[in-house]
Amino acid sequence: MAIRPRPLILVRGFGGPDVQDEQRDAYQGFNNGTVYPERRGENYIYEGFLLRALKSPRYTYRDATNVVGYYPKPVQATAPSTVWGEELTSGTVVVDPTLAERLLGQGVRGTLWIYRYYDLQPRTLEEYGRGLVQLIRIMRHASEAAGEIFPGVDIVAHSMGGLAVRAALSRIAAQGEDPEALIHRIVTLGTPHRGISFQLLPGWLLSALPVVSPAAQELNAFDPDRTDFRDIPFPAERILTVVGTDYRTYGAKAASLGNRLSTFIDEGTLAYNHSDGLVKQSSAQLPGSPRTFIHKCHGGRDSLVTSREAYEIAMRFFHGTHHVQLWLDEAEVTRGYDVFGRSEFYFGVKIKPRYVDFELFHQSSEAENCYGPFHRGDFTDPLPVLTEELRAPLSAAGDDTSGWPEVTRTGSGALRRLVWEGWVDATSKPEAAHLDDSMAFRLEVYVGERNTSPLGFSDNVVFSKQYYVHAIPDPAGPELYLHTDARLLAQDVTRDRLAAAAATEGAQVQRATPDPGSPGTFTFTVGGTGFTATMAVTITSTPAGT
Repeated sequence: MAIRPRPLILVRGFGGPDVQDEQRDAYQGFNNGTVYPERRGENYIYEGFLLRALKSPRYTYRDATNVVGYYPKPVQATAPSTVWGEELTSGTVVVDPTLAERLLGQGVRGTLWIYRYYDLQPRTLEEYGRGLVQLIRIMRHASEAAGEIFPGVDIVAHSMGGLAVRAALSRIAAQGEDPEALIHRIVTLGTPHRGISFQLLPGWLLSALPVVSPAAQELNAFDPDRTDFRDIPFPAERILTVVGTDYRTYGAKAASLGNRLSTFIDEGTLAYNHSDGLVKQSSAQLPGSPRTFIHKCHGGRDSLVTSREAYEIAMRFFHGTHHVQLWLDEAEVTRGYDVFGRSEFYFGVKIKPRYVDFELFHQSSEAENCYGPFHRGDFTDPLPVLTEELRAPLSAAGDDTSGWPEVTRTGSGALRRLVWEGWVDATSKPEAAHLDDSMAFRLEVYVGERNTSPLGFSDNVVFSKQYYVHAIPDPAGPELYLHTDARLLAQDVTRDRLAAAAATEGAQVQRATPDPGSPGTFTFTVGGTGFTATMAVTITSTPAGT
């Protein structure tokens, strides 16, 4: 069943010193997508965020971008309006009353907007924030004029666009309003919240350089010494940070080299880059906010802004029916130790939802984002506290953000470490599968070993295996199964058949155990040659409107 979602605003990233091409781009890059020749059907062509949203059979959006105009200098209203006051029809961000009456007469739910901040002057984050607040107020006025309760907006912002959104939040709060009354949720794609590691030029020099002076104030916002990300006037849990990890495919090689050199300063090695090519993984995150990794570069083809992954993750964060957390309870490495005692172990997972051939979360040795290093085979080494590390300025010595997002305890007192959290939509599925009320995702578990002695290997694989986590609702209480293949995920498989398979095919189908001390949590075991672990999944329903 189609729903009318909250209005959605898309905000582009940094355009460089000369933004004439960006000003000519009607939809600011959100109309660019990617072709995946190795895939089929729905997964073959990704049309870009804009067109995919407009074509969605589940979330029905309509384009409202032309309703508002953006100008470098104030303009006057073209004609008096009984609905729209002068403060909304005059200025630099103004509504067109005729188009508004035609497109917004039924309210703003289901509308999609491109925020064109590069049409404004001066080129400062403060101005971009002011313009975004004006756009949201225009939307609120249209909603109220149509007799609709304004639902707040969802925002997807790429790169510097996330900083413009933060500037808007600060402006709303400074004017005495509650940002939560205007904005529902925010997704940032590769936003340098903590700055850019190699952005070391002082502001006075940026302003003096003729090539970059038009963008000097924007570049100042990338200062790695800044700490204003600590005081965002918005709930951290309602900002999802999407972090890119594939620096190798980013076109600006000088930026990628700069990140590698900054890693050398922090870690004493040139072996790692830890970035999407431009923004460090640790800079794209916020303390206390959920985060997810995708193996994409900062910009260009199949990147953070043009990949199907970004769309799928954002839609689930905005409209998901369930919040899912994956935990590691116990672990044991039984092989892979080197004779010199110099082994470092790394742990990571990949998550891919059923019906969509794209990942919601990615950790791997190539992405340089696994948890670790661990020297103990049970992974109980004390890692730096992620939230504390993310509160430090990016320029601080030793940027170690490879720790667990959250650590808690089970009822027995054992450690329970958060590996991944994300959102799923149990109602988003192909028409042929409409009778299946279960949820499933593929879980790939990886353990790697790096030998730090000069005579060892740096890329040993201790363990790697795929599983399918299968949650089934039931009035008597939900059930959860872990499969080693997908044959029992079909919609015609009954609960009785699953229970029988778990009893007779324990190696292929495992019935997870409910955790009595944690509602909605189930534990299960993974492992094989070289590694075994107890993991847990917590599934929480997310009521509509939250």
